[in-house]
Amino acid sequence: MQLEKPALFPEKKTFVWFIVVLSVIICLRLFIEYNTYKSFVSKPFYYTYVTVLNAYEKSKSGKRYQVLKLKSDEGFTFYTTNHAKDDFQNMRLRVQIFPNKSISFQAYLGTFYVKSRIKEQYSLPITFKDELLNKVASQHESTSLQSFYNAIFFATPLEKELREKIAMLGVSHLVALSGFHLGILWGLVYGLILLLYRPLQQRYFPYRHALFDVGMAAMLLLGAYVWFVDFPPSLLRSYAMVLVGWMMLLFGVELLSFTFLSTIVFILVALFPSLLVSLSFGLSVAGVFYIFLLLQYTKKFKAWIITLVFIPVGIFMFMLPVVHGIFPVTSGYQLLSPLLSLLFIPFYPLVMILHLLGIGNVLDSLLLWLFDLPSFSKEMLLPVWMVMLYILLSLGAIWHKKLFYLLLGVAFLYMVYLFIFV
Repeated sequence: MQLEKPALFPEKKTFVWFIVVLSVIICLRLFIEYNTYKSFVSKPFYYTYVTVLNAYEKSKSGKRYQVLKLKSDEGFTFYTTNHAKDDFQNMRLRVQIFPNKSISFQAYLGTFYVKSRIKEQYSLPITFKDELLNKVASQHESTSLQSFYNAIFFATPLEKELREKIAMLGVSHLVALSGFHLGILWGLVYGLILLLYRPLQQRYFPYRHALFDVGMAAMLLLGAYVWFVDFPPSLLRSYAMVLVGWMMLLFGVELLSFTFLSTIVFILVALFPSLLVSLSFGLSVAGVFYIFLLLQYTKKFKAWIITLVFIPVGIFMFMLPVVHGIFPVTSGYQLLSPLLSLLFIPFYPLVMILHLLGIGNVLDSLLLWLFDLPSFSKEMLLPVWMVMLYILLSLGAIWHKKLFYLLLGVAFLYMVYLFIFV
């Protein structure tokens, strides 16, 4: 008989107090941020140095202009427009911005639009990351594939047209770096280090604990990677969960629980209040929530059935109402999402190896064919009140099995309605 692992918090009272303390910290952080925001929007103008994250052209009434996504030295991110034809990629700028009260506090925490004037421009030196981006891009003739691979390797922005195609395929979660990618990377890094570690351990230090030594090395490498790609919110959440999960394994504590998920979310929001308005962070948390919910009610099934059927298909169904409360794009090709998610598991390490060998274009024709499949889409946006009821039902399903089956039925009927009757 296998003993049950102890819970993260021995008593519910301890967990409640822990959440209360973190909630107070979050409120204090938000109060400080709000005062900074009030000071910011009250200024007639503001000078800052920024790094260009992305620059692309748009047109309106026959006039072309550039949209710039900028990150300031003070830490806030914003959009602005410019009518110059300069190439702002890999540039550092000194800008004068003109904030006003039309910028909401929520937008200030996330990404907002503000008018600006560029005062000075500086070319940034070519970094190691730039060299890697160029090395990956040089292996593909198609700009779409250059954009795709740099996105899944380095969290760079996707081309607009490709982003729309990927949304119609229902695989945006495979392109935006998240826990899915970090899980694959953890398995690769941990497995490779363990192969090198085992012979040395058996010969020189058999008393050492492989989970601690190899896990520590893997966490340091993954942490360096998260820093290297500039801390995408969904990847940050995933790294925190992997880090705490590894520590819980060392201490033999229960890992797959909603208490664990809640703890990670509250800690991260206390550290980074801007995560409260991050869509990628919210969707990432929702995805993990539904994985835990499925695992809670499918324990009696074999592991391969859970991994290959219940999780990919179940997560796709459960996430549909949540995603369509935010993004209206609907296409029949989104039904391929569970299959493509499974295929991505071997695909991701394979294309890494191919790019390291300089032959990253091997699968280009197949990917271009896949991206060309969806030619049109419909728009179906679920009302906010329906999404909120669905979320409440999801939370209730944690404690009541009947509510879980009701949730499953609602998600299935919505999927049928979305792809057959709309």
